[in-house]
Amino acid sequence: MCGIIGYRGQRTAAPLIVKGLQRLEYRGYDSAGVAVVEKGKLRFHKRKGSIQDLIISMPELGGFRGIGHTRWATHGVPSEDNAHPHMDRSGSIAVVHNGIIENYIDIREELVKEGVKFRSETDTEVIPHLIAKYYDGSLKDAVERALKGLHGSFALAVIHSDEDVVVGARMDSPLIMAVGDGEVFLASDMPAVLEHTNRVVYLQNGDIVTIDPDGYRIWDGKGEEVHREEDVVDLNLEDAEKGGYSHFMLKEIFEQPYAVHKSLLGMPINGGPGRAYTGRYDSVKIVACGTSYHAGLVGKYIIGELSKMPVQVEMASEYRYSPHPKGNPLVILVTQSGETADTVAAAREARLRGRRTIAITNVVGSSITREVDHVVYTRAGIEIGVAASKTFTAQVLAFYIVALNLGMAGKTMNADDVREVKQHLRTLPRLVQKTLDTAPDIEKKAKMFKDASSAFFIGRNIHYPLALEGALKMKEISYLHAEGYPSGELKHGPLALITTETPVVAIAIRDHTYEKILGNMGEVSARGGPILAIGDERNHDLAKYSDEVLYMPYAPPIFSPILVGVVLQLLAYYVARDRGCEIDKPRNLAKSVTVE
Repeated sequence: MCGIIGYRGQRTAAPLIVKGLQRLEYRGYDSAGVAVVEKGKLRFHKRKGSIQDLIISMPELGGFRGIGHTRWATHGVPSEDNAHPHMDRSGSIAVVHNGIIENYIDIREELVKEGVKFRSETDTEVIPHLIAKYYDGSLKDAVERALKGLHGSFALAVIHSDEDVVVGARMDSPLIMAVGDGEVFLASDMPAVLEHTNRVVYLQNGDIVTIDPDGYRIWDGKGEEVHREEDVVDLNLEDAEKGGYSHFMLKEIFEQPYAVHKSLLGMPINGGPGRAYTGRYDSVKIVACGTSYHAGLVGKYIIGELSKMPVQVEMASEYRYSPHPKGNPLVILVTQSGETADTVAAAREARLRGRRTIAITNVVGSSITREVDHVVYTRAGIEIGVAASKTFTAQVLAFYIVALNLGMAGKTMNADDVREVKQHLRTLPRLVQKTLDTAPDIEKKAKMFKDASSAFFIGRNIHYPLALEGALKMKEISYLHAEGYPSGELKHGPLALITTETPVVAIAIRDHTYEKILGNMGEVSARGGPILAIGDERNHDLAKYSDEVLYMPYAPPIFSPILVGVVLQLLAYYVARDRGCEIDKPRNLAKSVTVE
């Protein structure tokens, strides 16, 4: 995940920008750069490698306004040319950008026809050239016009050698504004600026901000000037990475619209090594641990539905001891960190068995990447909270991509099928945001678990793994005993434990199993068990079968696990908070399980 910082104030900008970039190193990067305006001229310096490499080679830069960036390569290899900031051809405009511009190829082709010569392989470089095209004395107006032609996600900071202003904008990528005495910063997160000020303005999607000698002004996505409240952030440098959220987990849950967007754009459909998806596979074997195992169980249904291939899911810790069956399964290994010991060992065992392997992981260059034939990177960004949230969501997304590739390779999906799935996937960032907007209601409904000693989560078909994951999240961070079950199994034991003190979370999405789960909810209700149902906004009859209902946006059932997962994460978070638990660092657990 890249880092942005911008500055306009009364101090020399470059040292402040470089220090801010150092505070953002935890976000991950492979190059860094700075641009400032000094005596009416744009000066810049950028380097592949570490910020220390940048510092060692950087000349003395003056000026009181500038921008900086740490880049994690997406379009184009890590290099000095691909590093930010990027300039227009006149050398008057500099831009730093987080996110991905989906339609950059079309824009680039049009600009080339107009005589623009590109220096990099990046999607970002189209932005300064577009701004230059529209520039007519107002940088803010030119940025606003340029943004109307961009499709994708972005957080931007822009400077022009002829205007004493820094312009920022955001859409589905994080960008904050921090206000000091006679100076204003833009940044991806609070660590970059906390040593200078704790006054922060959280910019919203579509906002454009200008920072000049008189202060700052903000316009919303409709072009209307707006007022955004300044918040005082009660943080210190040690925990500043939380970005104003009370816990890393909550921050990471709310980062999911951006994580979904970036993950989807970073996962190749009909791209990457074709051999990963071609071959005489007769089945798929998914191997993982913990939350990744639950993502794999969701993946079983996704792959089965889209590619029509038989799928098995196995705990990584058991894979090495399982029989060596005949046939030729494709083995998919799932691990957030890429360092999970049991999963890495399973990858080695699969290689010994002569299997072709794919890893789904969030960490470039991690151990698992060296043990497999092909890697699908989730690109969810750094996750500090021990309980996985956005990385679980990104892993489920990866299974849609894998399923599409398998379906195309096996000719079980045609171009229209693929196009339809991709269209639904593109809606997910917006739907995840709408789900997050229901957080106040989830916070309220979480009260029914505060004094419980046990809880059950039930679901059917593709939502059964979500019941398992919801129960795991509840156990991990609230220390409330919870179990996930296929709802059809209630009569085979769990009903004996249902009492008026045992809340049951029923995942009741309207699919081909909907009527059956309503019947299961009736069985719980008949025994006095309080029911919290999770359904989409079209399920108006759920209230008749439950005590409380959490509504989320509608999505076709095969895509609903993403949204259900977000609801369950928020539910677990608020229960844990109400019970006074240590959320980010639950007892006895670690983020990356590197021992077997």
